[in-house]
Amino acid sequence: MNVPEGLLYSTYHGWVRPEGVLYRMGITDYAQDILGEVSFVELPTVGKEVARGDLLAEVEARKATSEIYAPVSGRVVQVNDDLGETPEFVNDDPYGDGWICLLSSDEGEKEDLMGRAEYLRFIGV
Repeated sequence: MNVPEGLLYSTYHGWVRPEGVLYRMGITDYAQDILGEVSFVELPTVGKEVARGDLLAEVEARKATSEIYAPVSGRVVQVNDDLGETPEFVNDDPYGDGWICLLSSDEGEKEDLMGRAEYLRFIGV
């Protein structure tokens, strides 16, 4: 199970990488493994305002369709358009090419997220 250091994790199995006041986010390796082969990602709209826990995106896979919830409150400032043509990036590289969107958010939003060790305990590894 790939759970990189330096990222923050939500109880919804999303990850965020703080980049100043921006947060790059996607789903964890654990989540993509449970879903199976991803066939489609419904990306959020640039400019969309979300609160932590709001529906942000949907991922369709062979095993299931999963709703992706915002790990932090903020505004979507960029989406990974490459997922439209290559949704399998979510499976192949969930922490790199498989990112979903970039959110603009306050620094304090990351307080309730988990570090690597905490997330590993949360998923029982």
